[in-house]
Amino acid sequence: MNDFWVFGYGSLIWRPGFDYVESAKARLAGYHRALCVHSHVHRGTPERPGLVFGLDRGGSCVGIAFRVEGSKRDETIAYLRARELVTNVYREAALPVRATDGRRIDAITYVVDRGHPQYAGKIDAASAAAIVARSHGQSGPNVDYVRSAFERIAAMGLRDRWLQEVVSRL
Repeated sequence: MNDFWVFGYGSLIWRPGFDYVESAKARLAGYHRALCVHSHVHRGTPERPGLVFGLDRGGSCVGIAFRVEGSKRDETIAYLRARELVTNVYREAALPVRATDGRRIDAITYVVDRGHPQYAGKIDAASAAAIVARSHGQSGPNVDYVRSAFERIAAMGLRDRWLQEVVSRL
């Protein structure tokens, strides 16, 4: 069975939760990373939703591509679906990413479904910070999620002014 790739752009960057044999910084064209999903489980509740990242249309996103041994395909996909498709706000997709070494890689990733009720759309930084500051879900405080993402994204040498403004308001 052939190895396969998974593209992480949010919490998968710092906590993939599956075994992999290689990772590479990679860019996905046509989508950007955004706090555009109301979290009802991991970082919030239906009564007090948090905000988590989604891949939304337009632009591009730099993240991490993880190569997984083919023999671990079924268990890895099952894990990812249990983690990412809890409320079906994401769609699983195989999309081409470009590694920094030039390789073109087809990777499984999770793209936000704009038609889903949990799609938050574009939110200004002040409103996003207010939502994040008050939210907590099964995986912990929303603040921890956003700060961890910001730190990891910055450690990759990337700047996201909007996210920086959100974090500065927390």
